[in-house]
Amino acid sequence: MIKTNLTWEQVYHRLNEVIKDLPKNTKYYGVPRGGQVVAGMTGNAVDNVEDADVIIDDLIDSGATEERYKKYNKPFLSLIDKRRELQGEWLVFPWESKEGDTDETVEDNVTRLLQYFGEDTNREGLQETPKRFIKFFKEFLSPPDWNCTSFEGEGYDEMIVQTNIPFHSLCEHHIAPFFGTGTIGYIPNKRIVGLSKLARTLETYARRLQNQERITTQVAEFLWKELEPKGVAVQITAKHMCMEMRGVKKHDTWTTTTKLLGVFKDDINTKTEFLNSIKNGR
Repeated sequence: MIKTNLTWEQVYHRLNEVIKDLPKNTKYYGVPRGGQVVAGMTGNAVDNVEDADVIIDDLIDSGATEERYKKYNKPFLSLIDKRRELQGEWLVFPWESKEGDTDETVEDNVTRLLQYFGEDTNREGLQETPKRFIKFFKEFLSPPDWNCTSFEGEGYDEMIVQTNIPFHSLCEHHIAPFFGTGTIGYIPNKRIVGLSKLARTLETYARRLQNQERITTQVAEFLWKELEPKGVAVQITAKHMCMEMRGVKKHDTWTTTTKLLGVFKDDINTKTEFLNSIKNGR
């Protein structure tokens, strides 16, 4: 069987040929999954088949899918009907292939996504949005490289606490922002670390698709491994846009997570001193 990789240009050409005689306000329901991409490309996709004027798919192979949708009594269109053409070829659509992805192909995917939600990507405000979107993610998900340089503690063995460290992250479930502040404390054994490295540790783990609980744990475990201290404590307080902008839509709600290792976990007085330093720290 011959493998054929279709380009976005070929897909666009076929789609324009398929829908050229239909009214511009035609509503399309895309058959999951490839048909959803195609419907999104029209700019008039709907989520419910009953609301559609036309059902559209990327490919008709045996005709079984078309048969399944006959009960809705709506026109069924596809970019390619293998009963009539390209028999014996394995067709790979651009959204199915990860080979040779470039900024340009990813920009196309972002454009498709915007169109799927009904946006006019030709209007001035959105023309450069896919490019800016990619630039943002490249920047945000690539925190600066740094070394966790440590120094001889010169006998210092008391608690070191850094409070109100600001951070921003993205919820891995909804890709919605969450942000807040962190407090990091440790009690040296023999080595201490430059103060900026505490903030950099939080920044490094926050600038990913994350959840708050994991960030808290990762920061604590990183410092525990790197410094081999007597104890590490991390507390993070954050506001989540996935709670404010969607779902329960509860505003001004803050979430606090804490990770304690070593003496911070084992000794109640040490734990209390750390928590009090958060209350008093500015």
